[in-house]
Amino acid sequence: MANSSALAVVATLALLLSPAAAACPQLDSIVVSSVRTALQGEIALAAGLLRIFFHDCFPNGCDASILLNTTSDRETAQGPNLTIQPRAMQLIESIRAKAHAACGPTVSCADITLLATRAAVVASGGPWFPVPEGNLDSLAPAAQSKVFDLPGPDIASVATLVGRFATRGLGEVADLVALSGGHTIGRSQCSSFSDRTQRSDDTFSKKLAANCTKRPNTLQNLDVVTPDLFDNGYFRALTFNQGVFTSDMALIKNKTTAAIVKQFAQSKDAFFTQFAKSMTKLANAPKTDGNKGEIRRVSCFRTNPKGIETVVDSGEEEEQGFAASA
Repeated sequence: MANSSALAVVATLALLLSPAAAACPQLDSIVVSSVRTALQGEIALAAGLLRIFFHDCFPNGCDASILLNTTSDRETAQGPNLTIQPRAMQLIESIRAKAHAACGPTVSCADITLLATRAAVVASGGPWFPVPEGNLDSLAPAAQSKVFDLPGPDIASVATLVGRFATRGLGEVADLVALSGGHTIGRSQCSSFSDRTQRSDDTFSKKLAANCTKRPNTLQNLDVVTPDLFDNGYFRALTFNQGVFTSDMALIKNKTTAAIVKQFAQSKDAFFTQFAKSMTKLANAPKTDGNKGEIRRVSCFRTNPKGIETVVDSGEEEEQGFAASA
């Protein structure tokens, strides 16, 4: 209870002191109410937002590059992102439209993505976590090579997974385990874990294989304990070898990560504490060229028209009438 109260105080102070609150006092209310309303209609949007957060921030920092969808080199056309939820993308855009209508173009799609994901995690039962604000929207999609650095669900080596995470400022093994815990509200198509069903090397994978054979288009819950609640059910399931992805099972088969899995399975508070820490670290993932870009005014799905000069970088305080740090 004490931890919850302290976290609430931190959250309130962070909101009051944030640049977004100064530029758009209504922003938090707009984000939270929009997300909660959307989740009441479709709970799967929470997982959709969480996946967008991860797949946007991991390749080249949090810059909303994944939302750009009007060019042939768009990230959503590349292998790791083929199952990104269009409805979750649209929710981010709808929040942008509301925020800009209320406050003008003072907040980026990148910041909205972070704030909306946090709101979705909290609304699903998970922890609040601080995120950096003032992220600018990229002018182009991330390079294909960076997109394919995203760790795939078929990776069986913990060393490989840890190595991928470390390149993004997530150097602790606990970061890998905690962020994998985001699967607690996830669902997946059979094709994403076909390597596991083809092996059918344990009771659970044989069950998965049977289900996919009978209903190949059915989405499989990644947390078979409490699929719609953000809790530690994913880790409890892993202790019974009920991981859907090969990368999930790798965590329970490796001595180092298995110890953390068991800790999180026993203590939701321990998982929440590390998840919040790791999400904040991911939100601060390094950007190759620094915080350069714009605040997309027309749509999160496209860069600004040429007639709108809004390109800024983190070293400038204002450009064309809006705060670069908003």
